[in-house]
Amino acid sequence: MAARTTPPFRADHVGSLLRPPELLRARDDFATGRITADELRTAEDEAIRSVVAMQEEVGLRSATDGEFRRTSWHMDFIYRLGGIDPASEQLKVHFRNEAGDLDFMSAALKVHHKVRLEETIFGDDFRALQGFVTKNTPKLTIPSPSMVHYRGGPASIDPAVYPDVEEFWSDLSAAYAEQVRRIGELGCTYLQFDDTSLAYLNDPAQRAEIAARGDDAEHMHLRYIKQINAALAGRPEGMTITTHMCRGNFRSSWAAEGGYDFVAEALFGELGVDGFFLEYDDARSGGFEPLRFVPKDKMVVLGLVTTKRGELESKDTLKRRIEEASKFVDLDQLCLSPQCGFSSTVEGNVLTYDQEVAKLRLIVETAAEVWG
Repeated sequence: MAARTTPPFRADHVGSLLRPPELLRARDDFATGRITADELRTAEDEAIRSVVAMQEEVGLRSATDGEFRRTSWHMDFIYRLGGIDPASEQLKVHFRNEAGDLDFMSAALKVHHKVRLEETIFGDDFRALQGFVTKNTPKLTIPSPSMVHYRGGPASIDPAVYPDVEEFWSDLSAAYAEQVRRIGELGCTYLQFDDTSLAYLNDPAQRAEIAARGDDAEHMHLRYIKQINAALAGRPEGMTITTHMCRGNFRSSWAAEGGYDFVAEALFGELGVDGFFLEYDDARSGGFEPLRFVPKDKMVVLGLVTTKRGELESKDTLKRRIEEASKFVDLDQLCLSPQCGFSSTVEGNVLTYDQEVAKLRLIVETAAEVWG
């Protein structure tokens, strides 16, 4: 089996990691005015330096900053795009878990001016990460352009600003393309677009919600694929770009379910990324059959290890599931990861730091035994 020296790696992870208690305290202290922004930045740096060392120690080949400077995986980025701000109304996203239901409340967004890139978003954060790694490939995660639209739909776009919605899509992709270019100039060789929408759209209930707000739910994934490809059209040479898809991840809960069948043929055949991080930790994600559409030059990172609970999976079960997936896509095209981040929002999932580390170590050990 060929060794992988470029991302995605045989053992990889999605991005977010549990925030340590001392960082959470620092965030609270900053919010109440007890420490300055510089003091918060110092606390973040210390926490990130430690979590990067952990990633290298367990044997991972990539490293993220755990998204420690963010409150959520996507909105911290989206609100920094020019022309987009939080709206006054609240957006409620309904989540479920084994114990019951809960809701995630967040400010909605409003596209009130032309969308543009005013700064290299997370540029300073990525430069800091580069300084903390000693051997791993630094990886930056940002929300896909799809998420700007999926969160609010047509109602979030001021028709006086964009009487023609095609101009909105063109500006959005152009802003992302410029972000990709600038991140490449900083030396980023591993970029990931996180995109729950392309997984949510497999759920008939989600498509019904999209249709009810006036969108073409049956073809929405085609629009999103088109716009992501436009954002990647001028990608820097030598940059690996992946996308991660899941069905929601908030305090060990999820928002959608259903296999990849609805989007699979277009998604795998047309999306211009190098690899797909796919949630596959339980029956909510369906079977591996949709992987038959993955081209020979694309990688699939199987998210077989759950981040939603602390119990450790068995290596035998992971190996058996990798073997099942290899019936539909070549084993040499496969890698292993958690199904999602451990802390997509600052609250984190319901497991301990030690359980998080054990799961990452399990992924590394299992990948070594499967691929060498």
